[in-house]
Amino acid sequence: MSSPTKVYVVGIGDDGLESLTGAARQLVDQAEVLLGAERLLASVTNPMAKRIDVGSDFDELLAKIEEHADKRSVLLATGDPLFYGTARYLCEHLGKERFEVVPHVSSMQLAFARVKESWDEAYLTNLANQSLERVVERIRTAEKVGIFTTEEAPPSAVAKAMLDRQIDYFHAYVCENLGSPDERVTQCDLTELAEQTFAPLNVLVLVRNPDVPDRPSGMIGRRLFGNPDEAFLQSKPKRGLLTPSEVRVMALAEMDIGPASVVWDIGAGSGSVAVEAAQIASGGSVFAIEKDAEDYQLISENAERFGVTNLTAILGQAPEAWAELPDPDSVFIGGTGRAVTSIAREAFARLRKGGRLVVNVGSIENVGAVHEALRQSAGDANVWMFNIARGTQQLVRLRFESLNPTFLISTVKD
Repeated sequence: MSSPTKVYVVGIGDDGLESLTGAARQLVDQAEVLLGAERLLASVTNPMAKRIDVGSDFDELLAKIEEHADKRSVLLATGDPLFYGTARYLCEHLGKERFEVVPHVSSMQLAFARVKESWDEAYLTNLANQSLERVVERIRTAEKVGIFTTEEAPPSAVAKAMLDRQIDYFHAYVCENLGSPDERVTQCDLTELAEQTFAPLNVLVLVRNPDVPDRPSGMIGRRLFGNPDEAFLQSKPKRGLLTPSEVRVMALAEMDIGPASVVWDIGAGSGSVAVEAAQIASGGSVFAIEKDAEDYQLISENAERFGVTNLTAILGQAPEAWAELPDPDSVFIGGTGRAVTSIAREAFARLRKGGRLVVNVGSIENVGAVHEALRQSAGDANVWMFNIARGTQQLVRLRFESLNPTFLISTVKD
């Protein structure tokens, strides 16, 4: 059986044949089958080729390529087919050896050229496969941003989402119909952008205003982790049960959270660990499990207070409450009851390979029981005792107020 004929994926601009090099045009002229969106097929001439409109249905595209595997096929794609494009998907599903890619200048590259900004260190993304909430959080600390918008999430929606989160320190450029006769570039601030509409084919470029801090004015002094205890809302009768900032810092370090981690905070209380974990895992997901209805409400309020949108509060009792959750990369358990040992054991069983589990307990009985249970499950576990005293000025004297001793137990799943 002969090997399938190689498929050429040719990038093309809005001006059709005029945008192609001689070599790329020859490939189109010699093709027996031309595939692509109707708009791109209409922009090239080859009366002998069979034309197949595949639109945006990638499964149909794969089927058509396989159906014509013995033909000289050319797939037309917009711009650079490997830059958030079709070629990446095809290579992943049919193998790189099946394709040759002939790129055109991507519309993202054109957009940055039009606004005369470099794009080598910009945050580049596509709202067709990323949630608006996640993209906006990434924008917060970026210097420059390039976004392929969609009809469902146009530039105005991006601007409104940014302003809602007090991210108001960017200048915007919207580049429409790049490379075509009706190309247009609009520059404005975010308030103006939120009220405007644009052609569906556009790239949004955002450039941070000079000398503006990463955080909106209301967040000045807030940290990625280790925020002061008073920065969190707490239920008044139970004030003092919040994980102290000093212990929280150590716990989060031991959890080894990455940008895309899945994190569980079990017995989350008012959510201080969950909130800071969500800030670290900005591209991941954090689930805060709490059985107390009042504290459950506070988790959501603290998440809003810190502007994190990747945190989900769950009202329920462990382990039943985590039954439908994705397996975690990191788990934090705040435990005072007798059930903390069994909860730690069951959470460890759900932990992904290489994941970390950290338990915070306050009694000698629990630290011994949890330590032994995790040693049996993982083969080893580390344990720390914290005796923390905070300095306080009383009149002309410096005094130290001691916090209740507390313990951390940490282990890794091999």
